[in-house]
Amino acid sequence: MATEKTLVLIKPDSVQRGLAGRIISRFEEKGFQLCGVKLIHMDSSRAARLYEPHLGKPFYDPLVKYMTSGPIVALCLSGHNAIEQVRTLMGATNPSQAAPGSIRGDFAQRVDYNCVHGSDSAESAQRELPIFFEPGEIVDYEANYTKWV
Repeated sequence: MATEKTLVLIKPDSVQRGLAGRIISRFEEKGFQLCGVKLIHMDSSRAARLYEPHLGKPFYDPLVKYMTSGPIVALCLSGHNAIEQVRTLMGATNPSQAAPGSIRGDFAQRVDYNCVHGSDSAESAQRELPIFFEPGEIVDYEANYTKWV
């Protein structure tokens, strides 16, 4: 499988609890490269674009309110089969069903405060990454750097 890029958001509950560094470390320890990192306070316009596929669902308004309630960390991660592997590392959406050792299994407290968001497909990643990163803000290691190891 080719190298993929994916979006991960470290949600307000994780930032508030001081977990951002530990979560980023999990991804780096697994071998993913950080291609972009931002600490932002997401506004309602950006949240609406991100969660547009869920518009009209009962959880949409509470989700937008939560995601705009405090700072988040937006990550672009790169690696082989990144989307699937990142989602496995994050664990099940419901922390009571997330495997121990996964981010949600270890850190999430409830399903609506579940620590992280990750793109669920290549199409989602293509749609979501530009919501958080402008052209030129994502590092392309394969094109611009030689391997250091």
